[in-house]
Formats: sequence, C-alpha cells, structure tokens
Amino acid sequence: MTRKTPPFRADHVGSLLRPPELLDARARYDAGTLTDGELRAVEDGAIADAVRMQEQVGLQSVTDGELRRGSWHMDFIRRLDGIAMGEDRLRVAFESDAGPVEFTPATPYVVGKVGLGETIFAEDFRRLCSMVRRATPKMTIPSPSMVHYGTGRGRIDRSVYPDLDELWSDLAAAYAAEVRGLWQLGCRYLQFDDTTLAYFCDPRQRRFIAELGGDPVRQHEIYIDTINRALANRPPGMVVTSHMCRGNYRSAWRAAGGYEYVAEVLFGGLEVDGFFLEYDDPRSGGFEPLRYVPKDRMVVLGLVSTKRPGLEAKDELKRRIDAASRYVDVDQLCLSPQCGFSSTVEGNDLTIAEQMAKLALVVETAEEIWG
Repeated sequence: MTRKTPPFRADHVGSLLRPPELLDARARYDAGTLTDGELRAVEDGAIADAVRMQEQVGLQSVTDGELRRGSWHMDFIRRLDGIAMGEDRLRVAFESDAGPVEFTPATPYVVGKVGLGETIFAEDFRRLCSMVRRATPKMTIPSPSMVHYGTGRGRIDRSVYPDLDELWSDLAAAYAAEVRGLWQLGCRYLQFDDTTLAYFCDPRQRRFIAELGGDPVRQHEIYIDTINRALANRPPGMVVTSHMCRGNYRSAWRAAGGYEYVAEVLFGGLEVDGFFLEYDDPRSGGFEPLRYVPKDRMVVLGLVSTKRPGLEAKDELKRRIDAASRYVDVDQLCLSPQCGFSSTVEGNDLTIAEQMAKLALVVETAEEIWG
C-alpha cells in the first residue's frame, strides 16, 4: 500500500553531497573573496538542482540537502540562545573500512539560559518551499539531546544551571518554540536527527558518558523525556520522525551495537510518528528489537548504505524487509538510505552519480514491494 503522508515508502534522511561548485564557493567565502550574497546565490542554484534530482528519481519528500550547513548539527546548535562555541576543538575517534578517522568539530559551551530568539533555518525552509514542485518539503534539525551529549557537565556553566533539570526544561521549551515556528512557515514534515540514542547501544559510548559525568544507565530516558516535552503540544497535522545512527563522517562511524539496549524505552516511549533506523550492515544488529514498536508508528529501514558506493542488490533488500516484517507489520515499514550522504561538508566517499543511483534504488524497490 502506498502512503500519501510521511514517512513515505521510499524516503531519505536528508543531507546530500555538495557539488564541486558549492565546495569552491564555500572555500572562497572562507578565504574572504566571496560575499554572503554571492555564496547564497551559489547555494540556491545547488539546492534547486538537488530538489529537481530528488523529484526526478521519484521521492515524495525532498530536503535542501543541508547544503547551506557545514555540519548537520552544529550550525543549528550554535544559533540557540545560551550557546557559545569555544576556541578548543573536540577530538572524536571514528572508524571506517579504511581505518581510523579523526573528527575535530568546534566545542559548544552552555554559558547562558538556553532559549530560542528566532526560528532557526526559517529562511532556508522558505527557499526550499519555493523550489519544490510536487513533493513534500522536509526540514531536518538535530535532536535536543545533541546539545548535551558531547558537551557533558563540564561544559555547562554551573552558575547558570546548578541543576540540570532546568536545562532539560529550557531545551524542551526552545525546541517547542522551534516546532511552532516551522509550522507557521508551512513545515508539515519535521525530522529530529539523533546519534545519541543509538550510541547507548555501544558499551564504549556508555563508558564515555560516565567519563563526562553522565548517567550511562538512565541518560537516554532523560533525552527521550526532553524530546517528548518539546513535542507535547506540536500542531496537529505535523509529522515528526526521529533518525538514529551511529555516526556518519567521511564514510566513517563512531559506534556499534544492536538497538536492544534502548529498544523498549525508545520505541515504546518516544512520541514521534516514525523511526528512521540505521540497518545497513552488521554494526546495527538484528531486527528483533522492532518487536517493541507500537502499531501506530512507522519504521523506515535504512538498508541502503551511504558510506559505500556499491549498489545493493534489490533482492537482498527485499529479503531483509521480509525478515524485519516478522517483528513489525510490513505495512508499518518503509525504506531509505541508512543516513545522509554528507552529514558534514566533506561528504562520504561516493560520487553524486552514485548517490542518485542509491536514491533511485530505494524508490524502485519500494514500488515493487508496496506498489
């Protein structure tokens, strides 16, 4: 059965590879030889091409590819009130098929009360809507948990938040305001991107949480509660999904482990309409945790890898969807790539043509399964 509301049978996470002309423009902008307006014009052209590509392959949802962002999450987080970026850099160890990869993003600090001064990415969403012809525009933003996970207690000013319960309340309120603001702009399909909830499935990440002074046993429950509070009064008719992966940077990952550790609380407790789940290789474990998914939630299986250029066999994708349907009804299932193609400006190790072939494969496979 086809779907007229999101998530769609063939869907995708959001970020897309940056075309060479955009990478060149970004480099010239950083060097001070391109103005804000000139960069914006190049971005507009690249996004218009990306929208046409998504509609051409038959996707029912389109994003702007996050082409204006340097990072899927930091560009949003730094625009929240109360957040300041430090001069130091985080040093994050990733793994890839080719060996270790180090990620050194800017370090966010909570230096004031967290809030929302204005709707973040408002103009970006307006521009996306103006380019879409027939598909549903989707906005992607990082989950509230991303503000805290890599920061930990040590980068949260104790004079501002002596009690972290106040931080969770302020985060929920800021995100609730963002949801309302996007709704007023016409957003009907919103996605919270979240690596933290899948990271809890890796014992190494739970040790990392403990080292930062967090609670490796209950912290995911606090995150889920904060997201739920942010969405408690969302406007009717707005579909909200959550995307979870184990890290995505230059075809590398940060965590491994099946969803079992968080499945019951996550699938049974997170008040979203659908779950985008990474399932492209054995790092994600089996489908057994899907038994906890309620009957009124959709599961978008991320079976197609954005980390590797090789095209998956359609028969294998069908076999895996059939295997997942033993734990959640096939009418609750959809298909997508496992993550974005370019969570940061550097992108994964694929070509733009290979990216398009992956998206077309998702659409073709979904049509053959669901019609």
